[in-house]
Amino acid sequence: MNLNYARTKVKEKLGIPSKFIYKGTRGQVEEFEGIITKCFSSVFIIETKDNITKSFTYNDFIIKNIKIIA
Repeated sequence: MNLNYARTKVKEKLGIPSKFIYKGTRGQVEEFEGIITKCFSSVFIIETKDNITKSFTYNDFIIKNIKIIA
């Protein structure tokens, strides 16, 4: 997977309610629902169902720290 492919896959989900799994530090795993609201050149923004704004890099997506599961 390369950066352009990751950007394309993330942009396909722009504005669509989705479920995400985030693998954090020290083995922490967080599952949440939200909407990808913005895509920039290096990062994308997710607004969670609980109105929390989270940002991730496309590299996070490439190395599977953040997964879009639905």
